[in-house]
Amino acid sequence: MWESIAAPAVGLMAAMATAVPTPSPAVDAAPVLTSTPFGALPGQQVTHTVTISGSGTLTTTKVTFATTVDLDGVTARAEPGRCAVSPRTVVCDLGDLRLGAAGAAPRITISGRVRPGAAPGTVVRNRVGVTSVETTATGARTTSNAYLLPGSTATPTDPPLGSTAMASEVPPPGRSMRVPALAAAVAGAIAAAALLARRRLRRRPGAPPADSAVTTGHPDPM
Repeated sequence: MWESIAAPAVGLMAAMATAVPTPSPAVDAAPVLTSTPFGALPGQQVTHTVTISGSGTLTTTKVTFATTVDLDGVTARAEPGRCAVSPRTVVCDLGDLRLGAAGAAPRITISGRVRPGAAPGTVVRNRVGVTSVETTATGARTTSNAYLLPGSTATPTDPPLGSTAMASEVPPPGRSMRVPALAAAVAGAIAAAALLARRRLRRRPGAPPADSAVTTGHPDPM
């Protein structure tokens, strides 16, 4: 009797054990973007390199590269995978990836020439996103870089009051200290001439001393 009851119980426990899903290992993946040269100007060739670092397994992996300026002659190569290109977007299907395993990390190389005509002050932003079955709940893993094309188009603003006052005290180039030096020289010459004239008056014969008292010929009332 006990044997007839124990057999179904064992079978039920075995079925429950097989029905419990095994938790998949955590995936720690991050894209790394390198742009060479960084700050490429219109008409200049630029190469963007994307690598995926981390550990774990990514299923049905897709990498999307986007930029805010057009690229001419765009080429893209994925190792592994394949890419579709356009002047501002490159989408690469990498399939299933096992990160952290022996061998090189997955890599995408994107090359093109920055199209001439971009206005000075334009913000060039390059962005990379990685999606897979594992990132459906957490969202795409992204990274980016950005720079400003030379020649800002920002509206100029008035300088602070303090800086204006300081600027008015600074003599213009080429005239620093010339006017004050000339004024000092003229003043010195005038003082020297006055001193010389006083000395000559003192030396004239019959002239009363400069510091002697002047008499009027009237008796002193005291």
